[in-house]
Amino acid sequence: MVLNEKRKDILHGILLVALFSCAAFYIGEIPVLEKLSISPLIIGIVFGMLYANSLRGRLPETWVPGIVFSSKQILRLGIILYGFRLSVKDIESVGMQAVMVDALIVCSTIFIGLAAGKMLKMDRGITLLTSIGSSICGAAAILGAESALKTKPYKTAVAVSTVVIFGTLSMFLYPLAYRNGLLGLSPEQMGVYAGATLHEVAHVVGAGNAMGGEISDTAIIVKMIRVMMLVPVLLVLGYAISRMRAKRSAEDSLAENDGRKGKISVPWFAFGFLGVIVFNSFVPLPSAGVDVINYADTFLLTMAMTALGMETDINKFKKAGPKPFLLAFILYVWLLAGGYAIVKYMAA
Repeated sequence: MVLNEKRKDILHGILLVALFSCAAFYIGEIPVLEKLSISPLIIGIVFGMLYANSLRGRLPETWVPGIVFSSKQILRLGIILYGFRLSVKDIESVGMQAVMVDALIVCSTIFIGLAAGKMLKMDRGITLLTSIGSSICGAAAILGAESALKTKPYKTAVAVSTVVIFGTLSMFLYPLAYRNGLLGLSPEQMGVYAGATLHEVAHVVGAGNAMGGEISDTAIIVKMIRVMMLVPVLLVLGYAISRMRAKRSAEDSLAENDGRKGKISVPWFAFGFLGVIVFNSFVPLPSAGVDVINYADTFLLTMAMTALGMETDINKFKKAGPKPFLLAFILYVWLLAGGYAIVKYMAA
């Protein structure tokens, strides 16, 4: 009986998250927001934060396990299914040069982020989340890294907010600069530049559509190749965390929810993500089926974002201060200038 009650409580929490996520999807279909490429994931975390800072105290505390379940298990499933958006053919269509551009930008952005975070004396968790989010694929990468790092929800919310702000700015800046001839890039180069430096997949879609089909197609493929790089980054991150746990106490910010030392933190869902990509490459499903899976996956990721928002108190957000946004700005400048230099050099 007690077990059944616990399951009911978990189910109540999951249903609450699902209800907010449905609202996020509905709001996201408003023409103005669709035109701005504001994804349901972003709307979901905003709804979750509004709930956390208004209604949270009025609902049963026993529903919290369901919210946590959504931010952990459902998140991992969403990351795995994200692999259906990718295939090996995507790499072949743009060539190894674009892959090298992606690799250089991902590695350099994470390195610069860690160095800048250390100089700013920032919390390691927020530094890593912001750096990985800026370097790979925004909110989805932050969610994947959060699952490996096991940081507090408010840190995830802070990191997500930074990539949303600067990614959205670029979504309008890139088309404006390209149409006015300020960049001096060919359509193919512009597609690589946009795909390799814009934060969110939604930002790439929005900016690409504003610059034309040729640029959009290349940008999306380059972006999805960049998404694939989440797997090696998570594996390296898991190894690094295990090393740090062996040297530091359980109070370290990277192990705040887990006192274990020395064990290798293997993000198993990263292998699931990679396995789905391989499956999608060699056993292609009908396009209609993939569309359904992608739609369901977006909903699962929206649930995860909503749940994380529900665990984010605005006071903790204030506690983080302006440093995360300064870090995100530094990385943003690097993506604009450094990414441009890399694309021009690789094309020379």
